[in-house]
Parts: sequence; C-alpha cells; structure tokens
Amino acid sequence: MENKYVLKSVILGLSLLLGFSLLGFFIFKGLKTFSDKDRVVTVKGLAEMNMTATSATITLNFSFSGDNLQDIIKQTENKKNAIIAYLKNIGYVENDITINDVSVIDRQQYYDSQWRDGKYVQVKIDRYTITQNLIIQSNDIKITESKSAQINLDLVSKDLTANIYTNYSFPELNLIKPQLIAESTKNARIAGEQFANDSQAKLGKIKTASQGQIAIAGRYSYDDESEAPKEAYIQKARVVSTIVFFLE
Repeated sequence: MENKYVLKSVILGLSLLLGFSLLGFFIFKGLKTFSDKDRVVTVKGLAEMNMTATSATITLNFSFSGDNLQDIIKQTENKKNAIIAYLKNIGYVENDITINDVSVIDRQQYYDSQWRDGKYVQVKIDRYTITQNLIIQSNDIKITESKSAQINLDLVSKDLTANIYTNYSFPELNLIKPQLIAESTKNARIAGEQFANDSQAKLGKIKTASQGQIAIAGRYSYDDESEAPKEAYIQKARVVSTIVFFLE
C-alpha cells in the first residue's frame, strides 16, 4: 500500500514539474513575441521604369482675323488646302491627316479698352477670328520631333507659317503599376535584409507597407527635370514604397 502512495506521489510530482515547465516555456515565448513586436526596421524601396510612347501626332494650327467673315473664311480655306498639298507632297496620305472644324470667335464689337501711356484708350480690334487645326499621325515615333521641325521650316519658307507642336500617347500607368510595386517591394526587402545582417538579426514579415505616388519624369510632365529622359517619346515612371519589417 505504501509503495502505491509513493508511486502516486512520484507521478504527481512529475506532472507538476512538466506543467510548470510548459507554463514557463509559453510564458517565455509570449514575452519574447511581445518584445519582438518592438523590433522593427523601416526601409524604402525605389523602382523606375522607362515608358516608350505608343503613338505620336503633329498638330498644326493657324488663324486669321478681320471684320469680313467671308474673307477670312476664304483665307483659312486657301491656307489649309496649301498645307495639305505640301503634306501630301512629302509623303503623307489623307488617312494620316485629320482636319478639325474651324473655330470662329465673334467679339461683336470693334473696340477694346487698353492701358496705354498711363490711361485707358479705345483700340480698334478685329471682330472675327478663325482658327484651323490639322493633326498628322506620325508613323515613326522616334523621328517625330525632327519631322515636326522640318515641316515648320518648310512652311515658313512657303509663307504658310503655323504653330506646330508634337503630342505623345504613353501606356496607362495601371498597366505598369503592378510591376513597379513588385520591384519597389523587392528593393525594400534587400535594404531590410542588409540592415538585419548588420544588426545580427533576421528579417521577418511585413508589419506595414505604404506605396508612394507614382511620379512621371519626361518632356511634358516631370518630377525632377534633371532626371527626365532627353527623348520626348520616353517618360520615366518612378515610385518609392515605404515598408516596415519585423526583426527576429
């Protein structure tokens, strides 16, 4: 009977010892996990990508003004036909040229008050102004700028002066956004791993992450002109992501 009580005491003691050991282990793990939550590193990841234009156009516009509407309509039509004839002569076809409707401004008065020599005076102005736009579809994006400059020189020499400028269409940001974010996250992790190694720690999971606004550097829109591509048909998309990693 005595041996039986001794055996029960031993079993009870071992059970209590095991229970206290497990309790101590879980308390230790809980405290360690709690302390690890305060060990984090904040890093930034940069990603950049060049975007090439998908299409380009050359826009020409010119205007005439006067008091006789029929006269300036005729002048506009003659100049439009002369410019189209020139464009066809250098290789463009009708499908390449878009002729927009003319824009007519009727001021309905012939005088305007202007500040001259320290006082307002009534100055005669033209009642009507007509503006005509022609848009040329560029077949070779890379030479659109030089082609536009040549057209400008030719028209000046022919007394057909017009305002000329180029436009480019680029891929939508939503198409490249996933790739940019993935690249910036990858670069942020590389920076975090370097910091963890220097701290003799291990990089853990992401605690928080925030993606900065995508900035565009290019001829027509740019975040930093010094970083903008020199070619008008190229834009640089850039994003910086800020990520907080746990350190283990």
